Amino acid sequence: MSRYSRQTRFAPIGDDGQRRLSEATALVAGCGALGTHLAEALVRAGVGRVRLVDRDYVELSNLQRQALFDEADVAAGLPKAVAAAAKLRRINSEVTVEPVVADVTHRNIAELAEGAGVVVDGADNFELRLLVNDYCVKHALPWVYGGVIGAEGQTMPVLPGETACLACIAPEPPPVEATPTCDSAGVLGPAVSLVASLQAVEALKILSGNLEAVSRKLTVVDLWSNRIRQLAVDALRDSGDCPACGRGEFPWLEGRRGAEPVVLCGRNAVQLSPPSDAGIDLVAMQAKLAPLGQVTANPYLLRLEIEGYQITLFADGRAIVAGVEDPAEARSVLARTVGS
Repeated sequence: MSRYSRQTRFAPIGDDGQRRLSEATALVAGCGALGTHLAEALVRAGVGRVRLVDRDYVELSNLQRQALFDEADVAAGLPKAVAAAAKLRRINSEVTVEPVVADVTHRNIAELAEGAGVVVDGADNFELRLLVNDYCVKHALPWVYGGVIGAEGQTMPVLPGETACLACIAPEPPPVEATPTCDSAGVLGPAVSLVASLQAVEALKILSGNLEAVSRKLTVVDLWSNRIRQLAVDALRDSGDCPACGRGEFPWLEGRRGAEPVVLCGRNAVQLSPPSDAGIDLVAMQAKLAPLGQVTANPYLLRLEIEGYQITLFADGRAIVAGVEDPAEARSVLARTVGS
């Protein structure tokens, strides 16, 4: 294990902890800013299987803060999970990296999390975090929440049955009109790196069997104001008022919440998801759309440029309509070009 010699010399890990890591599986839910940093940390640490799930493709604006991507990935229009996996395999060929180009939904989260010892949060929306929280609380699977906007970020490990969960502190997504976004507040790369590092070390504690070392607090950082705070949240769990870990209610996991169109932060684009698991034959769709406008394709997606819009179709049936922020308009564009 000479590759990991500096890590195993850290006594809380040691050879036994490294063996546990090599036998473990981690699910990285989202492979953007936080997710790429998390995935790289876990792969370099020797986590035996790292499953990367992301719905999106690489764009030029990603390169300022998202590790593992470069201009060639942008030019190729590669899905983030695929591009990241290619880099990670070159970093550490001893581990298994599984890219999955998909949206994490209530229909597929059980399959995606199969065998995982931890889920790490690389999501770009709060609805996905509440879905992950529902699943992990219900199935007693540890996960590590994280989020960044501007120069501020926060993270909190969730050990179901022991610590507060995300729904304890935020049972509902924050109001859109009152929530800063990467459009309005921007995102600094160093803030992403710091929060991802805090998340990654908690994941390594969990996977190496060092549960007693896992933080029980919400950590909040503001790099621009030079502040780091840790907030005790035990009282929120102990109150029993949490819909998830207190009352055992899991509306996001049961599909009673979510599955709405997603306005993608900073993208002037809307993601539309199919009502079922029906996929798309990309080859047949390319032939259908060719007469309508400029069509480009790779093995993972195809893209149509038409009337000032860019429509990206994925094999799992999802579509991202760029050039619009109104979900109703996005549906209309998709219906009259691709079909309903």
